[in-house]
Amino acid sequence: MSEPTSSFDPKLFLAKVDGGRTIHSYANGEIVFLQGDPADAVFYVQSGKVKVAVVSEQGKEAVVAIHGPGDFFGEGCLAGQRVRMATVAAISEAVVVRLEKAAIVRVLREEPAFSELFIAHLISRNIRVEADLIDQLFNSSEKRLARLLLLLANFGKDGKPEPILGTLSQETLAEMIGTTRSRVSFFMNRFRKLGFIDYNGHIEVHSSLLNVILHDNSETGIHPDDIDNRDD
Repeated sequence: MSEPTSSFDPKLFLAKVDGGRTIHSYANGEIVFLQGDPADAVFYVQSGKVKVAVVSEQGKEAVVAIHGPGDFFGEGCLAGQRVRMATVAAISEAVVVRLEKAAIVRVLREEPAFSELFIAHLISRNIRVEADLIDQLFNSSEKRLARLLLLLANFGKDGKPEPILGTLSQETLAEMIGTTRSRVSFFMNRFRKLGFIDYNGHIEVHSSLLNVILHDNSETGIHPDDIDNRDD
């Protein structure tokens, strides 16, 4: 990434955009937009976290992404998407900037630094989606959970992992890695006993959790299929 983008502050820049911009504060659980709503804007997370969930015709929900500060979402409208393919809701107190499609198209054309940042975001998102697919296809639920916790804690970015808000439920974690809550509960308790994570009103992730991903043998000593019917 070039020098102009590295010193570019999107939060300050977006605060100065004329027209087509609104800023809204969301409470935990409040909806940003619903699946099926018109796709007419791009959003930017200033603070807090939001989840992206898809609901099937049978009513089953799958969480496909979590976005935090500095993330964009809803950019499908720029590629011709007419309605939202997912529901986005806050999973903590959050502040989100809404940029109408015409406004962000104008900014992308007129501000090279912002365009470079936005393109870098799209490339990073694409890499993450590919990695998620590989994770689902080839890794056990234990490794998928370990990887997800490290990602949510921003492991590898700006030093030590950050605490994960306690509002992120085990049901949500299970939906994100395609498993059951009982598996997540079992592995979370095991990770804590092994010293990989701590609970204290939130989840603290330690770098030792990487051991689960880097080693072929399960740290738990129990195959995930053996705990399908365990009590939560």
